[in-house]
Amino acid sequence: MTRNLSLLLVTGAFAVSCADYNETYNFKADPDPSVIVPYKDMNPVKSYIDRNTYPNMSLGTTLKVSDFNKQELAHAAAVTNFDDVAFGTTLMSGSIINAKGVMNFLDMSDLLDHVQEIDVSVYGSPIFANDNQPDDWLNTLTAPIEIPVEYVEGKSVDFNKKSVGPYDGTIVKGKAEIVKYDDQNVLRISAQSSVRIIEDFEVAPLAKYTTTFYAKADKDITFDVNFSGNAVPGSGTSGKWPLKQGKWTKIVVEAQSSPDESNGYLQIETARGITINIKNVSVGYYPDNHRPQTPKELSDTIHYAVRTWCEGLMNINKSRITSFDLIDEPIDIKAVLPDKGVFDIKHSTEKIYWQDVLGSENYAPVVANEARKAFKENEGDVNELKFFISENGLEDNKKWESLKYWIGIWDAKGAKIDGINAKVNLSYSEDAATQKANQATFEKLLDNLASSGKLIRLSNFDITYKNAEGTAVPAKDITEAQRQKLADYYAYAIKQYMSKIPNEKQAGICKGNMVDTNDPVGLWAIDNTTKDWVRTATYKAFCDALSGQ
Repeated sequence: MTRNLSLLLVTGAFAVSCADYNETYNFKADPDPSVIVPYKDMNPVKSYIDRNTYPNMSLGTTLKVSDFNKQELAHAAAVTNFDDVAFGTTLMSGSIINAKGVMNFLDMSDLLDHVQEIDVSVYGSPIFANDNQPDDWLNTLTAPIEIPVEYVEGKSVDFNKKSVGPYDGTIVKGKAEIVKYDDQNVLRISAQSSVRIIEDFEVAPLAKYTTTFYAKADKDITFDVNFSGNAVPGSGTSGKWPLKQGKWTKIVVEAQSSPDESNGYLQIETARGITINIKNVSVGYYPDNHRPQTPKELSDTIHYAVRTWCEGLMNINKSRITSFDLIDEPIDIKAVLPDKGVFDIKHSTEKIYWQDVLGSENYAPVVANEARKAFKENEGDVNELKFFISENGLEDNKKWESLKYWIGIWDAKGAKIDGINAKVNLSYSEDAATQKANQATFEKLLDNLASSGKLIRLSNFDITYKNAEGTAVPAKDITEAQRQKLADYYAYAIKQYMSKIPNEKQAGICKGNMVDTNDPVGLWAIDNTTKDWVRTATYKAFCDALSGQ
């Protein structure tokens, strides 16, 4: 099946029909990014892996779902040259679940149908993570529970019981007095005045207050209202409160106090030429009609959320993805476990994390068991299912020891962690001493990873280039000689992985970017004139290293 034939007309002079080696079963990659010199005669990168010697070795790349589903050039490069594709955050729960718990799997469904059709593997995005979790949904689920409450009578003032004369309440500005009006004593607030008509009562946080008073003016007027530091808009122009002339009108103000205000009051503010008469003021409130969820309710809620997400994900997956990051970046380098000498996993006081409720030790066991159960119930063979813990910064020995500690705890509690997905952050330096240290750090990381006995995957496998002063050299400025040094370091890193990680534990290497970004990280560069993808020395380095040369 050939797709996007029209693209062959717009990719430049080198956009010719695909070579036979770009066939992936019945799918042909169009346009073909591999026919542009240099390195024109080399085969797709993945074809250089010796599958007999390295049966578990897999070469992956990272791509946005939207770019993959377009089935254009990036898609062609991915399916032609790599064993599997990963999609970063775009298939994570925070991108799929809305505040009401509705899951939008349209992009994922299209993607999985297509990769099944052309027999391309997908490495699953983290099932659980904190940086891209469905915060709005979790906030909704864990919100306080509504409870019935009764109205509480509060303070009242009857100005008819006060003597004519100066007003004894708070006058913020202007003038107010008790006067005889309509055969009764009332509070008269003069023009350009700001006066509190009821005050000095304690306000309860989150309580909703209802203040009622009667007002009359001798002409149509508007006025402003403020309740305990909160401006309360009315139905008139610019949020003003309107009052028709000639009759006593009941005014009802419903509001909460400002968060930093504990003293209750209702304040009336008049403008130029406006005088208003007030009588019979009262205030009462409904207490906050919510209570926090109990620990048992919160636990049930989060277990429900874990189960619901896993069921939705595995239902759309239908066993087509068999390797997932189960948890992404769990280690908190700012929190040390007492008496253990290792870092705790992440917790939050600002929002809710899954593990805040599940607990550090039970986090992975709970989510692994729910995900495994959902996978099995949706056509999956759990013997084929692999769960990885992905983490960055593992070249730091304490962080590495911390991750190893937690994986041991989780394994003992039945989580069945199959592998570690180490996110690497590599750079090549022109300074010899720095480069020697770079290599030593990388080799030590691989030794540590190998010692775990787990499957080992390297992701974010992009190497930046730095000059002797430590300044990054951008893709637009890198010379051919510098590009070759960078390519040689890529080859070195690949060979180190394939030699230090036992063959049966090699879960593969995943490229962060196929093509240059601002940094010269790509197997391809972008031609400034034609915008074609052009193979770089790194392309050849990958092929040579994977073949054992």
